[in-house]
Amino acid sequence: MKKLLVLLCCAVALATGCSKGTSNAPGKTPAEKSQAPEISVVSLDNQQLTLASLKGKVVLLNFWATWCPPCREEIPSMMKLNTFMKGKPFQMVCVSVDEGGKKAIEEFFKNSGFSLPAYTDPSGQVSKTYGITGVPETFVIDKNGMIVKKVIGGLDWNSPEVIAFLEGLMK
Repeated sequence: MKKLLVLLCCAVALATGCSKGTSNAPGKTPAEKSQAPEISVVSLDNQQLTLASLKGKVVLLNFWATWCPPCREEIPSMMKLNTFMKGKPFQMVCVSVDEGGKKAIEEFFKNSGFSLPAYTDPSGQVSKTYGITGVPETFVIDKNGMIVKKVIGGLDWNSPEVIAFLEGLMK
C-alpha cells in the first residue's frame, strides 16, 4: 500500500509538470481574459520575436525544458498541431527555460528527432513576466493579444477538441 501511494504521488507530480525550484512571486501570473504582457525572445537562428509582431494571429506561448518528462511527452502532439496549422493565422512560440540555452536545445532536437519553433529567454525575463512556476506551462493568446487560456502541465495539443478551440479563436 505504501509503494502504491508513493507511485501515485510521483505520477501526479509528473502529470502536472516539472519545477526546478525557481518559482516566481505569487500573484504575478497574468490572468485569463487579460492582455498578454509583451515579450521579446530569440529564435535558434538568432531572430528576435515580440508578441506585438504576432497581432492578428492566435499564439500558443509554451514554456518548456529539454529535461522535463511532461514537456517531452507533449512535443509530438505540438509538432502535429504546428504542421496542421501551417498557413493559418497561428504561431507557436516555445520558450525554453533550459540553463544551457541554444546549445542545449539544439542538442536535444538532434538527439530526439523532435523539432519545435523554439526560442530562448537569455535573461529569464519572459518567464518572470508570465509568472512561470514550472514547465510545461502554456498560454493561449487570441488574435487581439488577450490571454484566453492557461494550461499547466502537458496536453495532447493535436486532439480534435484543442484544434476546434484554436480554430474558433481564428474567426
